[in-house]
Amino acid sequence: MAVTAPALEITVDVAPAALEPSLPDAAAPVTSWLASHRVSVIIPALNEAENLPHVLPRIPAWVHEVVLVDGNSTDATTEVARQLWPTIRIVPQRGRGKGAALRSGFAAATGEVIVMLDADGSTDPSEIPAFVGVLLAGADFAKGTRFVQGGGTEDMSRVRRGGNWIFTMLARVLFRNRFSDLCYGYNAFWARVLPQLRLDGDGFEIETMINLRAVAAGLKIREVASFEARRVYGVSRLRTVPDGWRVLKTIWREWRARRLKPATVVAQTALR
Repeated sequence: MAVTAPALEITVDVAPAALEPSLPDAAAPVTSWLASHRVSVIIPALNEAENLPHVLPRIPAWVHEVVLVDGNSTDATTEVARQLWPTIRIVPQRGRGKGAALRSGFAAATGEVIVMLDADGSTDPSEIPAFVGVLLAGADFAKGTRFVQGGGTEDMSRVRRGGNWIFTMLARVLFRNRFSDLCYGYNAFWARVLPQLRLDGDGFEIETMINLRAVAAGLKIREVASFEARRVYGVSRLRTVPDGWRVLKTIWREWRARRLKPATVVAQTALR
């Protein structure tokens, strides 16, 4: 069942007649094309009541469903979510960590396309059409990147940026891909590929795991330029050193598993 985003009251300083001939007619075919498949937006959330007003109203109205995975919030996260998007599905998180939250959301999704979105305002919902468009154009997996033309970030320290660059280069060498950004969680993919990813991560390393297993599964991958903003309110739960260590261990485990696995399938991604 299609959902409808909350209406926004907008004041325009030009005559309405000046807008009527072009905007609706030009936008309708694109919207129809993007909405031709059911899209599920998965949002892990833990005490994000202040940030949700900067996220939910900006999600395109044509998405099939919005699934908010609640990590046992103690603030008004679920109440605010229902006020902003009345048909939102609230799913309790199983386990601890971002990876566990995402896996809970993936299991609950009913759409044909799954989009990963953060609840803190750092990932831009207005970019969802770009991700979905890449999938409709033939890709299996649309991978967000902050480090190509059109992308960027204002939420990374020099240490985190340097660490991400090292991990990305390491993954390029070990997995023979051409990723420009390994540790970024804004992705979209067809729900049908989930069994091939075999996800079992619990923490922030889930983002690295998803990307590397998409390569190992031979999925057709396309990178999508994305801009990462600062968290609107609150403090990030990402811990640079401990979570960086988890990412490094994930890269090592995935590489070792790939070496031990019989070479029966060769990864065929457009980023090789």
